[in-house]
Amino acid sequence: MVRNTAREIAIHLSYELSFTDRSVDELLDSRLTESAFAALAGEDALYAEAPNAKQAAYIRRLVKGVDEHGAELDGYIDKYAKGWRFDRIPLVASAIMRVAMYEILYMPDIPSGVSINEAVEIAKKYETAETVKFINGILGSFVRQEMA
Repeated sequence: MVRNTAREIAIHLSYELSFTDRSVDELLDSRLTESAFAALAGEDALYAEAPNAKQAAYIRRLVKGVDEHGAELDGYIDKYAKGWRFDRIPLVASAIMRVAMYEILYMPDIPSGVSINEAVEIAKKYETAETVKFINGILGSFVRQEMA
């Protein structure tokens, strides 16, 4: 499994956090297992290979970070979502932006450009072209304004 696959899985799990009543630890403990990946592999090739310890730690860090800093990350999304009300933003798009923003703010070993590019590429799989542009615009504005 490569890092961008692990990042996409983290986005899936961050999305799932939006509507589950499980704690982040319960969710991660149930989803980051060989059996959970085996069960999902037939539906989504992303789950063909379970993460090794390093990849699982990266996924856990992202998902826990998004959970812990959710209000902060949502505040940034709301701030830069010109012309969009936060509640109108698709949950998948929000999860993508939260993960990218968390990486940008709290994982300095990952260049901002990489986080944005990966977010945009992942968004292309799940969202409309308009929403992909929206995500790119928000993340670009966020980096220019907040990381300057």
